Amino acid sequence: MKKASLVAAFAASFSISSVFPCLAAEGALADEARTAEERLLGAADEEARFFDLQPFTREIGSTVVVSTSLDQALAESGVPAATMLEALRALSATVNLARDVKRGDRLYVRYEQAFTAEGAPIGVGRVMWAEVTLASRGPVAVHRFRTRDKVERLWFTNGLSATPPSMRMPLDAISVSSGFGLRADPFDQPPPLAATGKSAPMGGPLRSKPLPPGLPTGGISGNGGTTNMATPLGASLGLAPYGGFGSAAPKAAPRAALFMHEGIDLVAPSGTPVYAAADGVVVGAAPNGRYGNWIRIEHGGKLATVYGHLMAFAPGIEPGEAVVRGELIGFVGSTGRSTGAHLHFEVLDNGKPVNPINHPELKAMQLRGLDMDRFKKQVARALEERTRESKVAATGL
Repeated sequence: MKKASLVAAFAASFSISSVFPCLAAEGALADEARTAEERLLGAADEEARFFDLQPFTREIGSTVVVSTSLDQALAESGVPAATMLEALRALSATVNLARDVKRGDRLYVRYEQAFTAEGAPIGVGRVMWAEVTLASRGPVAVHRFRTRDKVERLWFTNGLSATPPSMRMPLDAISVSSGFGLRADPFDQPPPLAATGKSAPMGGPLRSKPLPPGLPTGGISGNGGTTNMATPLGASLGLAPYGGFGSAAPKAAPRAALFMHEGIDLVAPSGTPVYAAADGVVVGAAPNGRYGNWIRIEHGGKLATVYGHLMAFAPGIEPGEAVVRGELIGFVGSTGRSTGAHLHFEVLDNGKPVNPINHPELKAMQLRGLDMDRFKKQVARALEERTRESKVAATGL
């Protein structure tokens, strides 16, 4: 039995039980049932009216020329502010909009917007593609695309993701002095002065930048005391500690000691600012053995980052403090087991160290293979469609 019939039967039975049968005529019962059904389900034409009132979406393209400033162009574009913000964030991954956009440059944004039946916008429009054409370098565009792995985001026309990685490197200028994986222990190597006649400690220049007063430091100097000893593996292979610490040198020539370097070393002058790689909570900020001044940040889920050999911590950096991506957390130094100024940076995934250089959270995504082919075809169709719309607008048809 259909839903409408069930409701009618229910309404009729209710009417029959509410009045004496002798007082209810057959026609009156039918009318009452029909009235009850319409009250519960609506009239027959309400379904059609419901579909007439359904929201709809449409794509809107807007082109504007910068005549005085970028702010003026944005105001004249007619694109909702929240939608325009998405486009500008994507484009700013490769264009300095405040510096590079000049008078005469053009901005194009195409977005998808939902509307009520009466034409009122619903929610925030989605940017389908956006382009800024600069006199200094030509067009720079981003297009929304969904990969076979169901990853939908804005991509530059070369297939590089316009969405920045969820994690960033902790220094603004990156120069890797030692990579992730097995390496020789730098303390088991002869001092550079003995071989070259020049002092060139590993880890970068030792010149320092002045720091704000009152910053906590702690830890052990990079070249002080028993901190600068050979690793246990190196000692087991008969290697003497750096600088001849302890007993006499071994009789046989030492073999190279290899140990697992669980992060990467980023060379930088002492005092260089160090930034949080991602949003998270500081769970450690203290002197920590060979790490020297050490910070550990948990980023939720299964990721954590570690920062070692710091000269000092930034004000307010202590266990329990929440930090955001790019927030200042400390300064490069050479505390702990270090031969020179550098930052030791680790990424831990489920508690295990992984290579930060190729970790997905630190790399911008790149379209390849079939996805790249599909993306190129989509970009070509988008350009053709804009050209067609421009011709129609020019002819006034």
